[in-house]
Amino acid sequence: MKPFYELVLRAQKTPKRIVLAEGEDPRIVEGAVRAVKEGFATVTLLGDKTKIARLLAPYDYEEDHIQLIDPACSKFTPGFVEELVKLRQHKGMTEEKAREELAKPQNFANMLVRLSFADGSVAGAQLTTADVVRSAIQIIGVDKRYSMISSFFIMMLCEPFHDMKGALIFADCGLVVDPDGEELSQIGIAAADSAKSLLNLDPRIAMLSFSTKGSASHPNVDKVNYAADRIKALRPDLPVDGDLQLDASIIPSVSESKAPDSEVAGHANVLIFPDLEAGNIAYKMAERIGKAHAIGPVLQGLAKPANDLSRGCDADAVYRMIAVTVSQAHAHSCARANTQS
Repeated sequence: MKPFYELVLRAQKTPKRIVLAEGEDPRIVEGAVRAVKEGFATVTLLGDKTKIARLLAPYDYEEDHIQLIDPACSKFTPGFVEELVKLRQHKGMTEEKAREELAKPQNFANMLVRLSFADGSVAGAQLTTADVVRSAIQIIGVDKRYSMISSFFIMMLCEPFHDMKGALIFADCGLVVDPDGEELSQIGIAAADSAKSLLNLDPRIAMLSFSTKGSASHPNVDKVNYAADRIKALRPDLPVDGDLQLDASIIPSVSESKAPDSEVAGHANVLIFPDLEAGNIAYKMAERIGKAHAIGPVLQGLAKPANDLSRGCDADAVYRMIAVTVSQAHAHSCARANTQS
C-alpha cells in the first residue's frame, strides 16, 4: 500500500475539514478518529450529539478536532434553507421543501461544503450511491473544468506476487453505465487529473477495448478511438492511446508486438473501460482474484469533493476515503489558486 501511505503523508501536510453525514454509525466514528489521530483531517460528524458522544467515549482524541452537529437543531439551518431555495428555486424549491431536504444528512453535509464550512464530504455507509451522488450534484455542482461526474478506483498492486507494483486508476467502474465517446473522453481526462493530483503519477491513458490497433472492426471500437482522439484534441498534454486491449496496455512484451508505435502501450497507469459493465467486472476481478487493494469508488468532476462509501464498508474504508477526500480538497484548492493567478 505504499502509494496510499504516500498519499497520507501528503495529506498530513495540508489537513482539511471533512464532514461525515452518518455520524451515528460506529464505522464512521472509528474511521474518523483514526484520521484525526493521524493528523490529516479535522472532522464534523452529523447526527444526534448524545448518540455520537457515546460512540466517541472509548477513544482518545483531541476534542477540538471533532465537531458534532445535529442538523435537526443547528444554527446553520436558516442560512442553509435560504441558500437551497436560491439554488433550486428554478426547480420549484420552497422554504418548506428546503427544510425537509436539509433534514437529510447528506444534503446538510454538502451545504457545509458548498458554503466552505467544510472542504469535503463523505457518506454512503447507510445511504445509497444514488442518494449520495444526487445530493452532491445538486448542492455542490460540477467543476467547470469538466462536463460530467464520474468515478474511479485506485487499485493498489502491493503484494509480493504482483509482477506490477504501485497504483493504477480504473475508470469508470461505479457510476456512468454506458458512456458515449464524448463522455468517455471526459472520464479519461478527469481520471488522468486524479492520477496526477492524488497519486503524483504522470498519467498515461489507455482507452481499453477488445481490439488493439484495429485488430477488430466494430462500433464499440470506434467509440474508444473517438474518445482517444477527443482527449488529444482537448488535452494535448496527456499521453493517450486506443483502441488497446488490457494486456497490450500494461505488459511491455505484449505491447511490442501489438502496438509497437504507441507511447502509452505497455506502460499505461490510467485504464479507461468502455462501459460500467466492463469496468465493474474488471475491478472486482482484480480485487478478488488478483488480490489488488481497491479504494473507491471515488467521485470526480465535482466543484468540491464529495465521496461515496459502500454500505458494506468497514472503519478502514472510511479512514481511507477521508484521506482521499482530503487530497482531493487540496487539489481543488491548488486548481482554484492557479485559475485566479
